[in-house]
Amino acid sequence: MPTIINEPLAPIVAVPPVGDPRRRADLRSSVLRTLAYFDVFRHPLRSDEVLAFACTRCPAPNEVEGLLHELHREGVVANVGGYWGLHITEADVRARSEDAERAVDRMPRARRMARRIARTPFVRAVFVSGSLSKGRLAPDGDIDFFIITAPGRLWLTRTLLIAYKKLFLLNSRRDFCINYFLDTDHLRVEDHNRFTATEIVTLLPLHGNGTRDAFFRANQWAFEQLPAARVKQVPEVLAGNEGRKTFWERLLGGALGEALDSWSMAFTWRYWRWKFNDMDPRTFDLALRTRSYVSKHHPRNFQRRVLDAYHERLRDLEVRTGRSLR
Repeated sequence: MPTIINEPLAPIVAVPPVGDPRRRADLRSSVLRTLAYFDVFRHPLRSDEVLAFACTRCPAPNEVEGLLHELHREGVVANVGGYWGLHITEADVRARSEDAERAVDRMPRARRMARRIARTPFVRAVFVSGSLSKGRLAPDGDIDFFIITAPGRLWLTRTLLIAYKKLFLLNSRRDFCINYFLDTDHLRVEDHNRFTATEIVTLLPLHGNGTRDAFFRANQWAFEQLPAARVKQVPEVLAGNEGRKTFWERLLGGALGEALDSWSMAFTWRYWRWKFNDMDPRTFDLALRTRSYVSKHHPRNFQRRVLDAYHERLRDLEVRTGRSLR
């Protein structure tokens, strides 16, 4: 059985009328949880972004804005140049602006790489994930990709892309970090928590419109947890060379492709178990999930680290405010 971190956000309930004390308490909790989550990344938010990542249905922009100012007067949150956060400084706002400019500059490169990925046999959809999908890129930041493949060929596709990275990109991750794969028969992300919900709703779908739509439908739970979030509409990258891609898919569509896919998965799993032999089975499954339909390569277990830091901030806020945020 897969190991699933099941840490749901606040449950969605019927929306009380405006001015209802319960609704205001829910909105206050939602705003603080949103700011606590992005504080992990030192990522200041505009008020409209606080609204977009809130866990409460249908708050009005003026409600969120008013609540932020109230929390600021109470000394619970900070405001710098129109940006909000728990502990933000001018340096944080300046870093966000610089990272945003860098993200714009690198986006054409991301689109070119997405086109190359899309040309690979059995690739059905390509998304930009990670910090670039949120409009930021640090000076040493990588361009992360989330990839969906045809069923039964995920590991063969992944191996082909890894070989391309090693041979033609000199194993550089800078423009070609491919750390998460799913296949079209298993589009629902297994881990349901604040981290995965945020990652899903901020994905930039660059290739594979039909598969993209099916993926977001399969992960509707993320949009239920973050009901104000919207899929970002970006121009699709066309793969080109469809004839060549179709030829290789036909050639590798039978027993040969099945054998290569099985070998690729077994080889990768053995290599990871050897390289990361200090991980216990549960940590290994979370950080380096290896099944026929999913490949996840997060050896630093970023998801767990983010969630731990997030929950630490919630506990601190509960002490500071004297109110539960769970």
